[in-house]
Amino acid sequence: MQKTKDLGLGVSLIDLFDLGKEKRTGTYVLHEEELTIIETSASPSIPYLLKGLELLGIDPKDIKNIIVTHIHLDHAGGVGLLLESCPNAHVIVHPRGERHLADPSRLIQGAKAVYGSQFDVLFDPILPVPEDRLVVKEDGDTLQIGENRTLTFMDTPGHAKHHFSIHDSFSNGVFTGDTIGVFYPQLLPQGVELYLPSTSPNQFDPEAMLQSLERIEALKIDRIYFGHYGMSTNPHRVSEQIRFWLPKFMATGEKVWLQNLNSTEDEKNDALFQALFEEVSSYLTEKNVSLEQDIYEIIKLDLTVGSMGVIDYFRRRTRQVC
Repeated sequence: MQKTKDLGLGVSLIDLFDLGKEKRTGTYVLHEEELTIIETSASPSIPYLLKGLELLGIDPKDIKNIIVTHIHLDHAGGVGLLLESCPNAHVIVHPRGERHLADPSRLIQGAKAVYGSQFDVLFDPILPVPEDRLVVKEDGDTLQIGENRTLTFMDTPGHAKHHFSIHDSFSNGVFTGDTIGVFYPQLLPQGVELYLPSTSPNQFDPEAMLQSLERIEALKIDRIYFGHYGMSTNPHRVSEQIRFWLPKFMATGEKVWLQNLNSTEDEKNDALFQALFEEVSSYLTEKNVSLEQDIYEIIKLDLTVGSMGVIDYFRRRTRQVC
């Protein structure tokens, strides 16, 4: 079941089977003098990560750097547990994320508010990261991990304020986490590249997301390494799709918000989910795509959580106006 993939240029991808599904989340391994991994997913994925390292012939004790693009639990929730197997590694995190990895109580509280009774199955346990194992990287900071490989950290809010993206000089690629969306490689066999914006609560900001996209576009990169899931060698198509879908998400979200002002939060979220899922489904139907069960469930989950973030955005905006 365990899968790893050589992406070329000294980068491997380990499938972490988040939610028990293939091609949902992954860890990127940079095979350099300072062995570095990017993303850990949640704690239930750590056994898959360790098995993937074993298949790649890597002893976790040799890992020097563990980088998390942001501190949402499906990207960093397992880092504390992973550290137990990586005694020589430091965890590199955005400045706004440092205190939450050291004390994850607020992360746990926020995730329970979103995922409710599913929290334990999806994320438990969430272990604190010792402060002396944490390294903060500010916007523009670099990390040389090999003779010809330097990582540059860029503050890229939009999905979250505690998010950075990492430019890799050797591959001319960027590890984008969720900043510029989610990639669905399951649809490639049907001839469709689908990239949707990731708009989960509670710091989603569409204007900041577009600014981060512009900053990444300015690098003229060759590759994008997504948190969900895998590598794209078509950055132009990624930009095109995010610029197509993000305004649709916002226009639909505003319409649903205004039509449901007196509805409960759950009713608003559900109404927006139904509207967005219909739009995405119609788009795929026009391209003769059949949604198999696994990809259907993944898109459904992403749009469910994404709807919460869009509704939360309009709620915050309304409060600011008032």
